[in-house]
Amino acid sequence: MNYSDKTLHIVSFNVPYPPDYGGVIDVFYKIKALHDLGIKIHLHCFNYGRDESEDLGKICEKVYYYPRKKFYQAIYSKVPYIVGSRQSDELLSNLTADNHPILFEGMHTCFYLKHPALKDKIKTVRMHNVEWDYYRSLKEAESNYLIKFYFNLESKKLKKFEDELKNADKIFAISKSDYEYLRQSYETISYVPAFHNNETVTSKTGKGNFILYQGNLSVVENNQAAMFIAKKIAEGMPHKFVFAGKNPTSSLKKEIKNIKNIELIENPPFEKMAQLIADAQINLLLTFQSTGIKLKLLNSLYRGRFVVVNGKMVNNTGLEELCIVEDNPNATKRILSELMEMDFTQTDIEKRKIILDEGFGNRANAMKIANEIFGEGFSLSQTV
Repeated sequence: MNYSDKTLHIVSFNVPYPPDYGGVIDVFYKIKALHDLGIKIHLHCFNYGRDESEDLGKICEKVYYYPRKKFYQAIYSKVPYIVGSRQSDELLSNLTADNHPILFEGMHTCFYLKHPALKDKIKTVRMHNVEWDYYRSLKEAESNYLIKFYFNLESKKLKKFEDELKNADKIFAISKSDYEYLRQSYETISYVPAFHNNETVTSKTGKGNFILYQGNLSVVENNQAAMFIAKKIAEGMPHKFVFAGKNPTSSLKKEIKNIKNIELIENPPFEKMAQLIADAQINLLLTFQSTGIKLKLLNSLYRGRFVVVNGKMVNNTGLEELCIVEDNPNATKRILSELMEMDFTQTDIEKRKIILDEGFGNRANAMKIANEIFGEGFSLSQTV
């Protein structure tokens, strides 16, 4: 059999280019890794807030774009809004036009998972989170009553909709915690870590002169973490902190305005963010939601020097021994001060290479997916 002729439909919740935030990073580099194995990708994207991309055409046989339904068109549906807003008659028609298997990216794209027209197709789902739990966490972090109400409603709908996963032939969990939860209900599940934009560890030895917190600062959980770092850790310390990310909230800007040792870098381009991660002495990453796996953690380990995290950022990821883990803010301050005086060494880099290459390499994880979808006969010797 000529395995280079294998073809796969991938349904993405958004246009995965540029790969500049968590979910689309996993989608884009998964597509690239599967393409590098010789798999032909028919990519289906729900397009909202991002442009169509010529770059996707370089690694996909075909790329289709569909409009996402407006909030008022889908919010009153019994299915979750993130699912109901991603339905399209044209998508269903394109998926039924051949016999190729389908990979649905996230529960967001699973509206047609149980559709009778797809009953004879191989259907797989990449879970990016335990979504109902993620939305419950968003509700707890949100202060606006109406938004809190929406997150609570969506969480309940998502928990009910999760039962639709029984219609999948295979489920790929992005974290060990998600895998442990999902395997209680679904036997057809595998653990496949997040895909990312790193080929090997490129961390610098020596010292940097600042502490970095980075992420999409418009997202509730990241804003919450940034506010905590500003008030509980950075303020009063003698070291420079840099907060970098997309669309920081007005509340965060107001909070750090008078904290002299925090510099805010808004909407840095990819190259600038990569430089910040590499140049920092410490990448400080906190979260109050232990869902999925944070791609910024992987990027920091591949590209940065010391990485300090709280427990929820790293628990059950397989990356614990590569990070300094601390939940107490006062203890974190002491650790940061100590690390600012230390050199990051070649020994530190070699330890990272061993763990990251073994468990988090894109090519090896693409092979896991290829084997599950196309059969165990799909081996490296048969790929291009």
